[in-house]
Amino acid sequence: MAYRGRFAPSPTGPLHAGSLVAALASWLDAKAQGGTWLVRIEDVDTPRCIPGADQTILQQLAACGLISDEPVIWQSQRSALYQSALDHLIEGGQVYPCACSRKDIEAALSAQGVQTERHQAAVYPGTCRPGRGGLQGRPARAWRFAVPSPSEVIWQDQQLGEQRQHVADEVGDFVLKRADGLWAYQLAVVVDDAAQGITHVVRGQDLADNTPRQILLQQALALPTPAYRHTPLVLGHNGEKLSKQNQATPLDTTQPLQSLNQAARLLNLPKCTGTVSAALTRWVQAWRRALQAHEGSVQG
Repeated sequence: MAYRGRFAPSPTGPLHAGSLVAALASWLDAKAQGGTWLVRIEDVDTPRCIPGADQTILQQLAACGLISDEPVIWQSQRSALYQSALDHLIEGGQVYPCACSRKDIEAALSAQGVQTERHQAAVYPGTCRPGRGGLQGRPARAWRFAVPSPSEVIWQDQQLGEQRQHVADEVGDFVLKRADGLWAYQLAVVVDDAAQGITHVVRGQDLADNTPRQILLQQALALPTPAYRHTPLVLGHNGEKLSKQNQATPLDTTQPLQSLNQAARLLNLPKCTGTVSAALTRWVQAWRRALQAHEGSVQG
């Protein structure tokens, strides 16, 4: 099967150093394997999107020589596809309506003596699962995926090695359509990866724990599961992941090769001088050699 990869930024602001690492890695992985590289703008969370940020991102990528091989798509234009997938899951009894707010979930967990750590997502306690009674008299507006049992998902990450997660214990039933009517990332990404024929997903390590949920959804929708590679994160001065939420500095594309070299260093690639095009060519060759060396070690 021909390689098809993608970079899928959210237009909540311009790209920063951390986003460029993921973009460069996904582009190199595709080009080193003779594949197609796509760009998808993940703008389903419209309240967080900044007008014009999508075009800024595309301009930043172009300045770094990273251009989509096919027309860019925007998730905000694909609601019908997501609704079709949700309808399929409803018909199969694999989802259920939920009336819980975040405060309801926190209160239910607190009553059970469960403490949630900082930055840790609360595990849904199953309040609205069929047969549990739910919140009587409250309208159910969100839709949750009923995580099957057993829920352990094991996958082989091309960067991190074998990974596993007990989704029911570590995440719980998760939202596919929010109470405000917006589509959740988990459903949109699974539907779009399948619709675009994505065979390989290369993205940052902060998204690795999303993979088990996406694999469960792929199985429920009878969709193929891509190969996954999760790349190292760029950390800020406070030791936390560099992100738009903690005011990461926008990527400077006035000197694109300098920015690319910073990203390449984190990917264990050599420093390059000259033009952006020449650097990308050299890095593709280095990436291909690394892939071949890894394949050889596995076979050996």
